[in-house]
Amino acid sequence: MARGATRGVGTVLLAPDKFKGTLTAVEVAAAVSAGIASVDASVRLVTVPVADGGDGTVAAAVAAGFEQVTTEVTGPVGAPVTATWARRGDEAVVELAEASGIALLGDALDPMGATSRGTGELIAAALDAGCRRIVVGIGGSACTDGGLGLVQALGAKALSDNGSDASFGGAALRSVATLDLADLHPGLARAEIIVASDVDNPLLGERGAAAVYGPQKGASADQVRELDSGLAHWADVVAGATGADHRDDAGAGAAGGAGFGLIAVLGASTAPGAPMLFELTGFAAALAEADLVVTGEGKLDRQTLHGKAPAAVAAAARDAEVPVIAVCGTVDLPEREWRAAGIRDVYALLDQTTDPDEAMTRPAPLLRRIGAAIARDHLSQKGIR
Repeated sequence: MARGATRGVGTVLLAPDKFKGTLTAVEVAAAVSAGIASVDASVRLVTVPVADGGDGTVAAAVAAGFEQVTTEVTGPVGAPVTATWARRGDEAVVELAEASGIALLGDALDPMGATSRGTGELIAAALDAGCRRIVVGIGGSACTDGGLGLVQALGAKALSDNGSDASFGGAALRSVATLDLADLHPGLARAEIIVASDVDNPLLGERGAAAVYGPQKGASADQVRELDSGLAHWADVVAGATGADHRDDAGAGAAGGAGFGLIAVLGASTAPGAPMLFELTGFAAALAEADLVVTGEGKLDRQTLHGKAPAAVAAAARDAEVPVIAVCGTVDLPEREWRAAGIRDVYALLDQTTDPDEAMTRPAPLLRRIGAAIARDHLSQKGIR
């Protein structure tokens, strides 16, 4: 029996991820909440947006009460960009996609020259602000530089044979002869860096950063081979400087090897993205008070089941014996699979309209309609139907 079945439905927890390209997680939750309230204004509606370490991670932290901070940093191809990060006391949430993300480039991808430097500059800004626990979400990367730019921004000196500083991007990796870590940002010695990511790829090889993710960033087959070779050379240089080889660590290949730079040079630990964000945003406390959870993302498919935030929400809710409803733009999963993941029902935008363009251009009214349907179908004065 669902918890709400004996005392009525008092609280609905809205915990969606973003609908990529259309609505933020906060906007999704607001639209669904409005629909539920239009049917039953007595229901208590609580919003805790979720994310999995990719774009939307900072927004989820800000929605949970973190202060939003903006900093001008080096963008993925060198031009300055204004990036947002989040702060609460001595905790910070940094999102690689804000500074070094592929979405910043549009169609102008640069697989050999794109840099992670801006992400390092965001970490430096958090350290300068006194933050001692920094969560770095590393989804959505534009670069395959092994974290070279990131660690340079934090004081590491990557030098060529003639003593000059290495340039930007994966193309520069083979030119690095030595790595001097003497001038790393002093705040790193007192800080805990946590990489929020569900990627477990090693740095090199068939499952490595270049082979798996390089083509997504515009790399040709020849460039993938060049990048993999450069990353192998970079791993040798880093091992020489640190005394440890982390190229085979799970997650070293994340974000074009930015995971490697964070782990091998900065000593970062790794954690699954969605659960890490749950801890920061107070999701567990909200779940403990919920009678029904509504989660979702733009497309519900097999990727959802492998580390994405809605699957993590469903798993946590199932453990707490709270029923879960999913909302999405489209659903590409058999019912048996989403039910096995702990989801009771699924509502898709494309079930609300015969015009696919409407689902992309005017999703909020459709989500309000879905919210009303959820209230009618699943909520009653006696509990959860």
